[in-house]
Amino acid sequence: MNEKTGVAKIIQVWLVIGLVMIFFQVVIGGVTRLTDSGLSITEWSVIQGTLPPMNTMEWEEAFDLYKIHARKQYESLHGDMTLSEFKFIFFWEYFHRLWARLMGFVFIIPFLIFNIRGMMPRWLNMRLGIVILLAATVAVFGWIMVKSGLNSDKRTWVSAYKLITHLGLAAALFCYLFWTWLKSSQISLDGGNKLWYSIGWGVAGLLMVQILFGGLMAGMRAGLIHAHWPFFVNGNNLLNSLAVSTDVDSILDYEASVRVKAIVQVLHRITAYLLTAVIIWFVLNLKNSTNRKVRAGSTLLITLLVTQFILGILTIVNAIGSIPIGYGALHQCVALLLFAALLYVLYHLKPRLSTNSSNE
Repeated sequence: MNEKTGVAKIIQVWLVIGLVMIFFQVVIGGVTRLTDSGLSITEWSVIQGTLPPMNTMEWEEAFDLYKIHARKQYESLHGDMTLSEFKFIFFWEYFHRLWARLMGFVFIIPFLIFNIRGMMPRWLNMRLGIVILLAATVAVFGWIMVKSGLNSDKRTWVSAYKLITHLGLAAALFCYLFWTWLKSSQISLDGGNKLWYSIGWGVAGLLMVQILFGGLMAGMRAGLIHAHWPFFVNGNNLLNSLAVSTDVDSILDYEASVRVKAIVQVLHRITAYLLTAVIIWFVLNLKNSTNRKVRAGSTLLITLLVTQFILGILTIVNAIGSIPIGYGALHQCVALLLFAALLYVLYHLKPRLSTNSSNE
């Protein structure tokens, strides 16, 4: 047990396992989106959906349901799809849902056991109650997102706006649990820094906005309209796309609107430049911190920032005809790691009245 936080080592390890599972769930969700797999399962069967189709007849039935309920996507993108190819996209959506169920078991069962044995501090119980509520909300919005793309003649994919709600909630869940783990395991004897702690949360807010813009990029396939970096390459000017007018220029009916997608891509790029500059400035002001954990976290933060920036460029320049799955998934993956590194720095910048106040 950590004497300062009152949390047993086994509980700390359990929290890390939960974090890792949420992290991979977000990554799997990203691959599911990039492979157009999200609409392959047309029902939300929490219990019955645990098992996939078990024979050819059941596979044919699932494929027929996809053709009917995701008709717009099927006819637009997969009109010549074979049953074998359908099994591939089915796998990713099924894996995404199965992993969510597994997370529920891994979390709920130990949670009950630790409470029955009286091992859970009150402050941790309260925070984990919020974790459970957030996880349930993520699951519900996951189905709301999928449903937005079913039985619709207007959408080839799910609604990008419901997608970023689902993604934003999942990112919030990961960050909240990560902060909870920090409170259960990390001790800082430094008094913190109120000014840079407050500024750091502003940086965190900007990073969350950028993650949501990234979700819009993926949900709208906005990267496909200008697969170049920087803005001006070979006469293909992203800014010119802002002036392109179509019959439908609504932010809701965005599939036919080059302008809306151009706006999203410009916003994502501008925010990337702004975020990069702000984080570099933030880290430079922390380089002389007396807290070695702040310095170590800042080094990790800048390393991940550079990695993320390069991955963003590689994703956009390879988005020719389709979003590159590998680069796109890694780009989303590093975004979460970047957020975790920022939270680590923030935690050790947090002003503390005493060395025993980490659980307050």
